[in-house]
Amino acid sequence: MESVKQAVGLGGAGGPRLAWIGLGNMGRGMVKNLAEKGQFTSPISIYNRTTSRAENLASSLPAGKAQVVTSIPEAVEQADIIFTCVGDDAAIEETISTALQNPAAVKGKLFVDCSTIHPDTTNKLAQTINAAGASFVACPVFGAPAAADSGNLVCVLAGPAEEVSRVKPFCKGVMGRAEIDYSSQPQGAATRLKIVGNTFILAMVETLSEGHVLAEKSGLGTDNLHTFIETMFPGPYTAYSTRLRTGDYYNREEPLFNAKLARKDAGHARDLAESCGAKMKGLEVADQHLKEVIEHSGEKGDIAGIYGAVRKESGMEFEN
Repeated sequence: MESVKQAVGLGGAGGPRLAWIGLGNMGRGMVKNLAEKGQFTSPISIYNRTTSRAENLASSLPAGKAQVVTSIPEAVEQADIIFTCVGDDAAIEETISTALQNPAAVKGKLFVDCSTIHPDTTNKLAQTINAAGASFVACPVFGAPAAADSGNLVCVLAGPAEEVSRVKPFCKGVMGRAEIDYSSQPQGAATRLKIVGNTFILAMVETLSEGHVLAEKSGLGTDNLHTFIETMFPGPYTAYSTRLRTGDYYNREEPLFNAKLARKDAGHARDLAESCGAKMKGLEVADQHLKEVIEHSGEKGDIAGIYGAVRKESGMEFEN
């Protein structure tokens, strides 16, 4: 193993060479924290399908911390550890397929996927990557883009323990505030938790939306309800309650949590439930509201737009 590490440049004084593929709302913040706090051999090779997004990010980072590459194979060739964070299952499968086109360039390297995808897809990726002579760790994260930007994500790690140990120096204290360590468990364990965990977020937004509508229509008032939420449920509940009250759920040019991606996650959760005979009636209600959000707002639809859908059901305008 030591000879493999030496061959691909691992274990040097400056740390491994890094690459990052995918610069959406989450990826940009994660790269920023890697660049500012990670121990690696500079610069990080960053790739995004829209090159201008990578160029804008690189220009905002400290000098010498990042370089823009214009293809996935180029990113892989210049790195020892390759992070990926893309929108859905099809995107990550296409990304990995492209990354593995040159077997000589991937042998002995480590791929780390932070995407939210079906656990079956994760496990399939592990088999494909291992067959190419590389290693794979799943590392989905919990937290909104603001948490990605501030380095306060929760990183979930699964895969061979030795490989997970190579990823952890970039998690707690760099990209995240905490880790959930599933070392030696199949990589799909991490994305299974991510999918189940996201149903909690969906249920939270649904509950807040219904509560705010009831508070407004019953005469309690949304300000009074928000004071209760701040007191009893500080953290995500308060943050989402603020988004509902201020109209942030429909005013953004770019959604914080895209409603279409939220529906993708809900579909994965429903598939998991059906595969083991579990029932998730609350998920079905929230998913229907997400469908209505997309019909109303299109690409700008945000998970918090569930509030607008619940408002319409109750005879109110979508926008507050």
